[in-house]
Amino acid sequence: MRAVPNWAVATAAAAPMLLVTGWTVAQARQPAGYDPIRDTISELAGQDATDAWIMVGALVLLGCCYLAVAAVLHAAGLPSRFLLAVGGVATIALVAFPRPPVGGSLSHGIAATVAVLALALWPAGSAMRLPRGPDAAHPDAAQPPWAFRRTVGLSATLVLLALFGWSAYEVTSGSRTGLAERVTAVAVSLWPLLAVLSARRAHVAWATRGTTSVGPALPGVVPPDPLRPADGPDRLA
Repeated sequence: MRAVPNWAVATAAAAPMLLVTGWTVAQARQPAGYDPIRDTISELAGQDATDAWIMVGALVLLGCCYLAVAAVLHAAGLPSRFLLAVGGVATIALVAFPRPPVGGSLSHGIAATVAVLALALWPAGSAMRLPRGPDAAHPDAAQPPWAFRRTVGLSATLVLLALFGWSAYEVTSGSRTGLAERVTAVAVSLWPLLAVLSARRAHVAWATRGTTSVGPALPGVVPPDPLRPADGPDRLA
């Protein structure tokens, strides 16, 4: 089983910090008419934004954080890692299609939708890959990381999709677009950190169990890998 490197934990933790710090600094540079409750994050990196490079840089670094976590989070499985990587690429693509001063941008809207949907769906992919939870037939078997258990992963995706729906409603009919967008962006940026911490904790527990025995040691016998599917080998190991 591959351990989660320390830099991956730091990178995952940096994602929400970059996001919040970026929009806080960028909106402080805008004219007095900018309202973070009403106005979107995209406007901070738009063509007519003051010091747009601040939010542009934050979004690029945020996308790179997602890509870096996707590259090393082997416990999540290839489909989930692919979705997380798509979310990272789409986040970076946002700055390639900045919002114009007047009206909207179809390219920008597509990139934003792909980014949020990919980042909302990736927890469900890892949840479907691993067992539902404790195995009644084998109570002593190691359990998968809690963030990747089916109930947890599917619940996370449902919550993130609900937030995406709220953002879509505010864009079309509401007056709190900026608030909905910020809450959704922070939520999707926090799950990679929780997933990394969960996988790291499972690896530590597995490694400790593999080196600590209650009775006589049996040569060649190791505890089951908590990051491996119950019914087959881990193709990424």
